[in-house]
Amino acid sequence: MPQEIERKFLVKGEYKSQAYAQNRIIQGYISSARGRTVRVRIRGGQGYLTIKGASDTSGISRYEWEKEIPLAEAGELMKLCEPGIIDKTRYLVRSGNHVFEVDEFYGENEGLVIAEVELSSENEPFEKPDFIGQEVTGDIRYYNSQLMKRPFKEWK
Repeated sequence: MPQEIERKFLVKGEYKSQAYAQNRIIQGYISSARGRTVRVRIRGGQGYLTIKGASDTSGISRYEWEKEIPLAEAGELMKLCEPGIIDKTRYLVRSGNHVFEVDEFYGENEGLVIAEVELSSENEPFEKPDFIGQEVTGDIRYYNSQLMKRPFKEWK
């Protein structure tokens, strides 16, 4: 089974000048049930359908299956999504042998910036860029499927 192994961090400094690419992402959830999410994403004129399983106890690893789908189909599937859309720009920043995906959120999640790094194993070493702050791996509040239900602006 394909596994997603990633660590997630809050961002505390400037990162945009270090980015080599960026894309706007709009996504919704057909199912946001804990342990089995089904996501529809539109990024860079392409559509994607993603299914994710439950995270392990550390929150680092979980099953992930993703397929590219036609943009028109992604648009139709967005109409089936639960209320609440995630709108963000993703910046890609290289650090050592890894790429950090830095997501700047808009709308109800404005003010939240999260960086993720995908790894090949749970204990793979990686270089943290200067903008990396507190680790939030495994904190479900920072899962996009949860930010859709309880946006960052409601936390205070």
